[in-house]
Amino acid sequence: MLQDGLEYLNSRLIFGMMPGLASTRKLCEVLGNPQKKFKTIHVVGTNGKGSTSYYLSGVLQAHGIKTGLYTSPHLVSMRERIRVNDLPIDDDSLERLILKVKAAAEEAQVEPTFFEVLTIVAFLYYAEQKIDVAVLEAGMGGRLDSTAVADGELIVLTSIGLEHTEVLGSTESAILREKMGVAGSAQSILSNGRGKTFVLGGLNDSLIAEAKIYASSHGSSCVVPEIRDDIELPNLGQHYIENASLSLKAAELFLAMFRDSAGSFRKFDDVLALKTLATRSWAGRMQKLIDANGVTKFILDGAHNSHAVRRLVEALDKYYPGQKFHCAFGALRDKDVGEMLKLMAPHVSHWHITRTPYPRFRELEDLQAELEKLGLHVASAGEFSREYLDEIVASVGECSTPILITGSLYMIGATVQALKDDFDGLSFFRGMEPTTNEHR
Repeated sequence: MLQDGLEYLNSRLIFGMMPGLASTRKLCEVLGNPQKKFKTIHVVGTNGKGSTSYYLSGVLQAHGIKTGLYTSPHLVSMRERIRVNDLPIDDDSLERLILKVKAAAEEAQVEPTFFEVLTIVAFLYYAEQKIDVAVLEAGMGGRLDSTAVADGELIVLTSIGLEHTEVLGSTESAILREKMGVAGSAQSILSNGRGKTFVLGGLNDSLIAEAKIYASSHGSSCVVPEIRDDIELPNLGQHYIENASLSLKAAELFLAMFRDSAGSFRKFDDVLALKTLATRSWAGRMQKLIDANGVTKFILDGAHNSHAVRRLVEALDKYYPGQKFHCAFGALRDKDVGEMLKLMAPHVSHWHITRTPYPRFRELEDLQAELEKLGLHVASAGEFSREYLDEIVASVGECSTPILITGSLYMIGATVQALKDDFDGLSFFRGMEPTTNEHR
């Protein structure tokens, strides 16, 4: 069990998000710069970073590349965030390396944030595991995100939207520059002799033009992949096809740069890549939970704002046209629940409102009031638990339409924890103990 390490990690929450690289660089130097012992692919953007990173890591693994994957947030356990060839970091290593970072912080006299500690733990673990490449999902922004110290040659930019404007800037152009800034300064980019490569996705023509100008001024280049129409994924939704298209191009470009221990390049195998993607389900995001009889019992989606709900609705329109769902819904207080419910209403026959024990969740009375404003009826209400899920299943009966669970990643995490022993699609989470997600 993790104890001292997690206690220290959680003590970092009081520092919140502090953009800047000084603490991370100082700690990396004290620890021997572990981030320099493997190659790096950065994945930045407003939406789609996690799935793109997950798809990309799988395609690289299929080509025989030992691959680290660093993502956030987690659904159940901190261990999910740090993986090597799809295996999560073990409890003992996580505890040991957190304490190693703690000791380094005391020596360097710095107070790292939660995310900085975990990022450096990932660097240390990947160096120990002697990986070939780490696929690093940036936490916020890019230029001042702690993952930027790894200084990769390949950067995937998934999308740009208005987020964290108080830190990243008030326009999409400003946010674009912040995220592309993960590449570093012009001088550092040019020092590698060939510059860096950006793989761009989800940008309008104006932002693509700006991105190309930015890259050129930093001695770098841009690639804009086509959205493929031959990709099959377990995750439902066109946005995942778009993210998978980015991952295919990024894998192809990386393999063209990468030499193995014998000094040879590895050829990108498109057929192998497509076969790999067909098996990779990014957990909790338009994920179907299929029972032993091949019946889809649940659809899990962490849509927690209006933008994400629109993508959810698009997917339901495409894959379940004309169907209505029993929906277990819970959301945090700071979300625009009224707009979310309004968007989903045409696709829901029965609302089952719920909340986890997490204190930021909306109370059931508040959710009921929001539904009543829209003239919608509450079929049931209850604190989230396995027992409450069973009650919903019993009320659905023999209906062939799966139960939709959405509104918050916190609730998806609780659902995964409750159902992980029942569905093979959640087998990755078996044996994991839940850990805090307060920082999400």
